[in-house]
Amino acid sequence: MMAWERKQRVFVSVASEAAIEQLDELMWQFPAGRFLPHTRSDAADASKAPVNIGTLSGLKPAEVVINLCPEAIPQPSRFKRILEIVPFVKSEREASRAKYRTYSNLGLSPELHEMNK
Repeated sequence: MMAWERKQRVFVSVASEAAIEQLDELMWQFPAGRFLPHTRSDAADASKAPVNIGTLSGLKPAEVVINLCPEAIPQPSRFKRILEIVPFVKSEREASRAKYRTYSNLGLSPELHEMNK
């Protein structure tokens, strides 16, 4: 995770408690041979960890927000960067299109970066 390596605070937003648990477990296992210091955003020591995992309702201040939810980040202008992952599966892309429209309607200029070339 390049943002963490650059000493930036990261918040990973997921849709549910189950997704928090799943991502927490994955971050303990991957990448192999490395540890990504993280915690749940509702943990008592969450402010000490450079990477927090939580839902949109528990969104904490961060330089980078990675949004894995189908909803747009509320009040997105308060963050330096928001990364939205657009699903490869065509039928799952409508939520990403809606988020793009939401951000555009708020006066932001989303940038697109093709990752699977």
